[in-house]
Amino acid sequence: MHGDTLRSELTHHLILADQLRASYAEIDAETLRDTLEGVSGLPEAVAAVVRSSLEDEAYIVGLKSRLEDLSARLNRLRERYERKRALARWAMLEGELEKVMCEDLSVSLRKGGEKLEVIDEGRVPEAFFVPQPSKLDKKGLIEALKRGEQVNGALLVMAEPTLSVRVR
Repeated sequence: MHGDTLRSELTHHLILADQLRASYAEIDAETLRDTLEGVSGLPEAVAAVVRSSLEDEAYIVGLKSRLEDLSARLNRLRERYERKRALARWAMLEGELEKVMCEDLSVSLRKGGEKLEVIDEGRVPEAFFVPQPSKLDKKGLIEALKRGEQVNGALLVMAEPTLSVRVR
């Protein structure tokens, strides 16, 4: 919705600018900007898009907070689940119960399977280690370039203009 309106207003704005330049060949850039500001809906359309993005940002902040709360709750529930299962396992082992039968559930102890336990990683043969791909140290590269060092394959360039929004 916002994109279509903004595109339409931009097209109208550019047409008006071309018409003003054609009608008033001597018009300077500042007068053209001032005139367009009064007759074009582009500034309002841009403001509407930014206002909408501010609403989205508020949702993002709120949802991130909610997700963090829910993630913490999930972790607490997992820990509680694991503690309860461990407690039941312990009680059955200590009480030498192989099976508990109820009308709504049955619980039994099964023999555990094999699992890996690494005693000393330094003694494990190299063949069992997986090589990791190297990763570019972008922070270090930027710092070197800012110090004026020449680095083959990299240079600092100006980024695209960014949008700055201040809310009053």
